[in-house]
Amino acid sequence: MISESPSLFVWSLSEPRPAGIESFLNHHANAMTPYGSGKSALRDGLAGLVEPGENVLIPAYLPDAVCEPFQELGLEIRYYRLEETLAPNLADVERRLDDETAAVMSVNYFGFPQPGLEEFTALLEEYDCYHIDDNAHAPLSVDNGTLLGTRGDLGITSLWKILPIPNGSVLYCNTDAVADALEPSSLAGVSETFRLSDYQFIAKSFALDLLNKSTVVRRSVDTLVAGHSSVSPNPSARYEASKTTMSKLSARVIEKANPDSIRASRRANYRAWLRLFDHRSDVDVLFESLSDGLCPQVFPVRTPNPQELLDTLEQAGVGGAHTWPRLSSTVENDPTYELSSRLASEVVVLPVHQHIDPTSIDVVGEQLH
Repeated sequence: MISESPSLFVWSLSEPRPAGIESFLNHHANAMTPYGSGKSALRDGLAGLVEPGENVLIPAYLPDAVCEPFQELGLEIRYYRLEETLAPNLADVERRLDDETAAVMSVNYFGFPQPGLEEFTALLEEYDCYHIDDNAHAPLSVDNGTLLGTRGDLGITSLWKILPIPNGSVLYCNTDAVADALEPSSLAGVSETFRLSDYQFIAKSFALDLLNKSTVVRRSVDTLVAGHSSVSPNPSARYEASKTTMSKLSARVIEKANPDSIRASRRANYRAWLRLFDHRSDVDVLFESLSDGLCPQVFPVRTPNPQELLDTLEQAGVGGAHTWPRLSSTVENDPTYELSSRLASEVVVLPVHQHIDPTSIDVVGEQLH
């Protein structure tokens, strides 16, 4: 196990392990290291495995700033197409693979396992390149006993996307070769002291209630997450702003947060949205089933009239709904990725965070019908 901080992910064999998210992750993963952001974790995880001038394949349906750590490492970025199901278009992936391909990324969208993963991994094994398991959306999702994010050679997950915390991500080194190659940068680990930004965040989000009483934070996590992504429209600026260690506040919340309770609440809210949209012909639910062990990040739907849906939801008192994601200009301007552009304009994500009462979603349903 690798960690730059004794305050996270490290216990004495004689000490009882906490029942929070730390213990949960440690039970399911091998070597892991805390970071402030998933992109910093990804950069460190790849640094010892790749050479400048090599290329990396990532799906076109991703936020623009995802490419920043690859560019910092001097890698050529090649976007590949997806199917309507969000599965990789394997023919397109294979067309873009060559002897200079260092790694290929899969994505567990919205907290659900990447469709078509078995065929995808078989292709990567054939070409002998590293598999990046991007699990930013699904820190607590387990599929058939396996934690999402641990199915590739290396993986990342973002705890701040489901918790009311300033930052917080984890790098998974899932093979000995990846773990041995890792040389954590100064961005790895946990801050030794509380920072001014921690106190500002407490004032903003009432996280103090969670720290002191182990109760829920009465604040929309998705609203706080939206604040993270709105720092700057420039992807490079957002990447640079995220370069910091995990905050001490984040580590404290992660230590106390109950993964079972969070998963149960998010699943209940997801099912409430499923009931609401069950009979709407103008909206398609991206994932109509919720298998055991999954912890959804949001409730994603697809509609040809996204603004109309967003306006209707706002009138019903629903905050935090938005289209996803903000694509890179390379993808937006290339007709090859027309499906990804359509998805980015038509997919609307609704909040399922653990601080919502499912009955409030039922009330929204009564207003929408």
